Amino acid sequence: MLNNIIPKSVQKMLIEVWGIYNFSIRFFKEVIKPPYNISELVKQFFQIGNKSLALVGITGFIIGFVLALQAIPTLQPFGATSLIPAMIGISIVLEIGPVISGLICAGKIGSSIGAELGSMKVTEQIDAMEVSACNPFNFLVISRVLATTLMIPLLIIYADTIALLGGYIALNIVSDVSIRLYFQSVFEALTIAGLIGPVVKTFFFGFTIGIVGCYKGYNADKGTESVGIAANTSVVISSLMVIIWDMLAVQITNIIL
Repeated sequence: MLNNIIPKSVQKMLIEVWGIYNFSIRFFKEVIKPPYNISELVKQFFQIGNKSLALVGITGFIIGFVLALQAIPTLQPFGATSLIPAMIGISIVLEIGPVISGLICAGKIGSSIGAELGSMKVTEQIDAMEVSACNPFNFLVISRVLATTLMIPLLIIYADTIALLGGYIALNIVSDVSIRLYFQSVFEALTIAGLIGPVVKTFFFGFTIGIVGCYKGYNADKGTESVGIAANTSVVISSLMVIIWDMLAVQITNIIL
């Protein structure tokens, strides 16, 4: 009866959401169980963090540089050039930096995890680990999700810092502003209470990117084309979830503060 009422696209979406939910519950149940694969976790830290520095850094610099270039001609006629550092700091640290960097990480890291685990599933490497009495979920999923949860917030902080430097360089092109005065204006515009929401949501970004990528790769169908499907859907779902988490964080922060 419900199959005739609910469109197939909605059914498929609900099944996907339920699958990710159960996969997340399994993660929380097994994350505290030994063995603890520290070496694999460190390896994933390097894979996710070090190999994403260049892309995240370039993206952050462009964000800050372009934002400042757009703000200068708008505020300069009103003599409000001194407000540009505060505007850049608030915009980047509270909203633009975390969201754009989260979307970049979803595209690079989410697709990489989905394709990697998907190829292992297709070539039956995961099945071989299960036959050999090795827990593939513990070795493959937990290490990657923990790495994304802890490393992506650091990448976002790194991107925010580079973005602020990019904004300073753009501002310094049209006006001679010392870097000390620039960052002093930025930090005066930010408050500790206002930073709680942007920092906390980055951990949700990281967890979501990791769990979605692992879920799609770990449950990939047979066939080589399923690897591409796993990578593609990982990016789409992760990017959508980053935007949803950001929306929820903004609403919760506004209610609390």
